[in-house]
Amino acid sequence: MKLSSLTSAGILAGAAAVAGISAAAVLQRDPRPAALLIRGVFAGAGRVPVKKVLPHIPRFTVTRHRDLHYLGSAGKPSLDLFLPDDPARKPLPVVMWIHGGAWISGTKEDVAPYLRILAGYGYAVLGVGYSISPEAVYPTAVKELNAALGFIRERADRYGLDPDRIVLAGDSAGAQLAAQLALVITNPEYARDTGVVPAAGPGQLCGIVLNCGVFDLESVAGMAGPVGWGLRKALWAYTGSRNWAATPAADHMCIPKHVDNRFPPTYISGGNGDDLTREQSVPLADRLEGLGVPVRRRFWPKDYKPKLGHEYQFQLHRPEAMESLQSTVAFLADVTGASALPGQPPQKAISLGTDLAEDLSRMKELLAA
Repeated sequence: MKLSSLTSAGILAGAAAVAGISAAAVLQRDPRPAALLIRGVFAGAGRVPVKKVLPHIPRFTVTRHRDLHYLGSAGKPSLDLFLPDDPARKPLPVVMWIHGGAWISGTKEDVAPYLRILAGYGYAVLGVGYSISPEAVYPTAVKELNAALGFIRERADRYGLDPDRIVLAGDSAGAQLAAQLALVITNPEYARDTGVVPAAGPGQLCGIVLNCGVFDLESVAGMAGPVGWGLRKALWAYTGSRNWAATPAADHMCIPKHVDNRFPPTYISGGNGDDLTREQSVPLADRLEGLGVPVRRRFWPKDYKPKLGHEYQFQLHRPEAMESLQSTVAFLADVTGASALPGQPPQKAISLGTDLAEDLSRMKELLAA
């Protein structure tokens, strides 16, 4: 989920008034129009500003295995696997990244350039696609992501992966999904209640990276303004119930209610200009630390300038985003025991490889649209 886009949900909230009473009535009866409107606002927004980022990306050699059909069908979500070209380093620790989009938007392509950069530091990085709402409802995404984890663990030997060193990661709603999958893996009671048989054991999960997430759904229920409005419409679509806050899904999704000291070591970050940071990320960090879970925070003071918004970590032309990237890589090195590979110095003109060139070309087209 991109807050720069979600803030624009205020435009959507007023759209019904512009369109008339009948449109407002439709938005009250059915979550799909609002969900699709929000998805439209998200499309193409909040992605990496390519021209500004290029001078700051170290030159790494990474191979991308595209569109691996982890659900066994070409018509269903797929995953991408990014591998550093360093045979001596195998087997590689695995970082499984779940993209954001408020459960109703986003694709694995949105984060592909960032995942390639992470892979260049010496880790196998998965970008996982999953079914979004309103076409699919809870817990479809959680079950699919668990299946993706099982798929890649079963093929560890083929790709030179270490199935016993896994880090889950995600941004925005993807952070919530990553945290929920971590609960499935580490808490048998939670897995049973959620109806998911974990594809990995607690001993295989080394850590989790949570950027700009939505974790406390009880807080969302009372959140004011366009951000709260947009999230509630998205949750209506995702849970399949207008009274989403009273559903078992909402209970299962509320991460602070279910975490305990079995939760994995956690890196958690958010921008000081993102309302979700103080209402979601900081309270979760406090909760985890109170339980004795190792937590590494990357927050900024409230009065820090410039304000860092939602998904700031992808804006790699900003020093704060580069600092966050280095903090993330240091965390990966600590929890996996695999030191990051040193990158070559950033180049003004760099050879990115065919796949990344395609990624960036696509992103330029989206930004120009």
